[in-house]
Amino acid sequence: MTRERQLVETFVEVADTLDKDFDVNDFLHTLADRCVQFLDVEAAGIVLIDKRGHLHAAAASSKSARLVGLFELQSDAGPCVDCCRSGRPVVNADLDAHTERWPRFADAARASGFAAVHALPLRRRETVIGALNLFGTDNRVLTGDNMHTGQALADVATIGILAQRGLHRAELQATQLQNALNSRIVIEQAKGILAERQGISVEAAFTLLREYSRAHNARLSDTAREVAEGSTTAPELLRTGVS
Repeated sequence: MTRERQLVETFVEVADTLDKDFDVNDFLHTLADRCVQFLDVEAAGIVLIDKRGHLHAAAASSKSARLVGLFELQSDAGPCVDCCRSGRPVVNADLDAHTERWPRFADAARASGFAAVHALPLRRRETVIGALNLFGTDNRVLTGDNMHTGQALADVATIGILAQRGLHRAELQATQLQNALNSRIVIEQAKGILAERQGISVEAAFTLLREYSRAHNARLSDTAREVAEGSTTAPELLRTGVS
């Protein structure tokens, strides 16, 4: 299979992140492996930024890449950290030439057999969600073609990850909305039951529900559900009102 065909299939894999059942974690590990396959590097890792701005190691193509990536995050210094903060790539960084810039990271990476590192941002317009960490065992440069390919993989992966996050947010919002609607229905049912049994208005029944809930440190929807289902709350409310 030609390199071009392999790249096309990889982009198809990325597009599958739009499927809500897609395993993003599995995809990130696949992406790290594809970077090694296509970009003339020996290892790759992926770092993602959480909603609080903290960096987390999400995937790696090898144990050594994972350990070096974790050390980079723990020491808060290295190409991937710089890339995440600036949103700009760090390319062809010879570790021997960057001992002052990243002293602890450079030592750890060299101890794992790496000689050069690169970092490409996972970025969509102004939003940076992480970075690709690329490791070489010698000082081969990351050519312009490989850098463009790597950035294209990073960009498309970013679109897929953001789509997944947006889908999950939309599903959460839909669930919350449906729960709110369901609660509203139950509350209306409880108001009707109380109004009929107590011979009071619907507004007065709603006030009774709210006051009872507050007095017993309970959620209004939970109190209403107990009334609608005829649990112990219902006879207590019907008999004595607020206690």
